[in-house]
Amino acid sequence: MNRALPIALIAGIVVLIAAGSSLFVVNQAEQALVLRLGAHRATIKEPGLHAKIPFIEDVVRYDNRLLSLDPPDEQIILGDQKRIVVDTFTRFRIADPLKFYQSVRTEVQARAQLAQIVSSAMRRVMGQVMLQSLLSDERANIMSQIQHEVAERADQELGLQIVDVRLRRADLPEETSQSIYDRMKSERERQAKEARAQGYEWGQQIRARADRERTVLLAEAQRQAQIERGQGDAEANRIFAEAFSKDPQFFALYRSLQAYREALADGNTTLVLSPDNEFLRVMNSGPSGRR
Repeated sequence: MNRALPIALIAGIVVLIAAGSSLFVVNQAEQALVLRLGAHRATIKEPGLHAKIPFIEDVVRYDNRLLSLDPPDEQIILGDQKRIVVDTFTRFRIADPLKFYQSVRTEVQARAQLAQIVSSAMRRVMGQVMLQSLLSDERANIMSQIQHEVAERADQELGLQIVDVRLRRADLPEETSQSIYDRMKSERERQAKEARAQGYEWGQQIRARADRERTVLLAEAQRQAQIERGQGDAEANRIFAEAFSKDPQFFALYRSLQAYREALADGNTTLVLSPDNEFLRVMNSGPSGRR
């Protein structure tokens, strides 16, 4: 009786272990393969409680959710022999767990294989297009071709469903960008020098035209002033002559007085003249001109 109890306990424990090993749970984010001695027995994609033969069958679980691949940047030569650095990302899921298990077994290996497929497709398709096309509306068609090729190979070789392949960024290499920047800078400096030279030439032309117009205006003003002064002098002489003809003696006296005023305006003026000098005639004889 004492020997039967331990044996029963051991048997119960073995039964419990065997029962626990025969049951497994697949959750909503998983899918599983049941392998019997390494050979495929079943593919389980529905979540829930499932059974297997203990110690003979194994369960391999794979993620059923959308996965992502973000490979490092790489350089690609385009159809016009220009180099660009591309940054891509890919969204995929494991559609055929059995093919996935037979080809790569793990996600790490799958990502490495998928990165090579994406790189190969990018190089093949982009090697036939020009940089201008990649920067235009044709970019969507180019990426569609790449995605179609990647999806076809990934499905056939890895059992993966490709949801999306996108080009996040496409830039020129650093050395090429610097060369283009230097060339653009030199071109802008050349254009700036041409603009300054042209502006200086236009400025010289404007200043020369302004100086010429100024000279013409001054000459015309001086000519008009001379005409006006000549006309004024002529009118003054006419008036003077007309007045002189009316009373010659008065205007002779007036002119003599003007001569005295101008000659004797300065009190320090000294004149040495003979008494009968014509200049002193009015002063000596009075307005009548008689002595």
